[in-house]
Amino acid sequence: MAFDVIIIGAGAAGLFCAGVAGQRGLKVLLIDHSPKVAEKIRISGGGRANFTNRDLDPRQPHKHFLGDNPHFCRSALSRYTPADFMGLLQRHGVPFHEKHQGQLFCDRSAQDLIDVLLKECDAGGVTRWQPCAVQGVAHAHADPHTATRYTVQTDRGPVSAPALVVATGGLAVPKIGATDFGLRLAHQFGLNVVQPRPALVPLTFDPAAWAPLAALAGLALPVRIATGAKKQRQTFDEDLLFTHRGLSGPAVLQISGYWRPGTPLHIDLHPEAALEPLLHQAKAHSRKLLPNELAHHLPHRLADTWAASRADWQRPINETPDKALAELADSLHRWALTPTGTEGYAKAEVMVGGVDTRQLSSQTMESRQPGLYFIGEVVDVTGWLGGYNFQWAWASAYACAQALVRPTQPLASA
Repeated sequence: MAFDVIIIGAGAAGLFCAGVAGQRGLKVLLIDHSPKVAEKIRISGGGRANFTNRDLDPRQPHKHFLGDNPHFCRSALSRYTPADFMGLLQRHGVPFHEKHQGQLFCDRSAQDLIDVLLKECDAGGVTRWQPCAVQGVAHAHADPHTATRYTVQTDRGPVSAPALVVATGGLAVPKIGATDFGLRLAHQFGLNVVQPRPALVPLTFDPAAWAPLAALAGLALPVRIATGAKKQRQTFDEDLLFTHRGLSGPAVLQISGYWRPGTPLHIDLHPEAALEPLLHQAKAHSRKLLPNELAHHLPHRLADTWAASRADWQRPINETPDKALAELADSLHRWALTPTGTEGYAKAEVMVGGVDTRQLSSQTMESRQPGLYFIGEVVDVTGWLGGYNFQWAWASAYACAQALVRPTQPLASA
């Protein structure tokens, strides 16, 4: 069976690319090994899919995207914007809302978003094989005057096309079918891969060292968190969540993409105001125990646990030396600790790393291997928490679909 384009991976990027390409008149085959459609969309955003971010600035992608070359995504993001995707949902009558910091969610369910993508595929006459496993991919030149032709061996037999789009995602959340297929395919065709690692992931600590804080599991509070050397330091103001094994919450998920093993985190547990003057004011009129006064400014469990680490932080505040108050405040504003690792791909939302963007066209997503395209998370482009990764899926898919041509047309250049 022959098609104009075969797309492997029916997640966000693959579904959208298939729909756009099909509506441009191409004969599209979309293949996915999973029996469930777009399961990562379904479970995202608490089941409501944080599908884009209104604050994205395509002129400055390095503000919200990681990768060896974060400027690579500028072209695609500028040609398909959050407003474009919002317009698509509005045309389909899907209601959505903004939570905070530009994050947009479906009002009802992520299923609304999946339904839109499937309808777009239907409108483009896309052939969809799911579940259908791929055993291998080969390519050959049919003759000197035609494009490279890819043959894909599948559970349903061999299929071929002059263009092959890889939209198989990253390694995060293997329980819903994530694999390294796209990375292996890149290697097969001689493309470099930036070493992948889990991101948007909780961080863990040595169990013995963490034991005094393990009882704080479930406690959350707003913090300022940073990592990296001064010139490259990355900082976020977000909520922190204590877990039995370490730290999570939006603050840690955001910083995890920038954290490197062996480097410390720097956390301000009370970023809204300096604690030392507040404690001195309390000392002037209160006889309460210091932890009880501290609990006016921090969660009570945190105040008690923190003060328990030193005897001179457990006195009545009016009997506590000024130096001890200053040291307590400083320890809370300048908490430095070094994770021993992460919770891994099982708990990660995305993967950092992937197909090296230096070997892809930023205009078309075509690799240096003619007719072979990579889109979405399999590429070394990773967004912040908050809808940025979905917008990269839409934008890279759209750029690719616009570049795909019928066999009778001249091939798009990489």
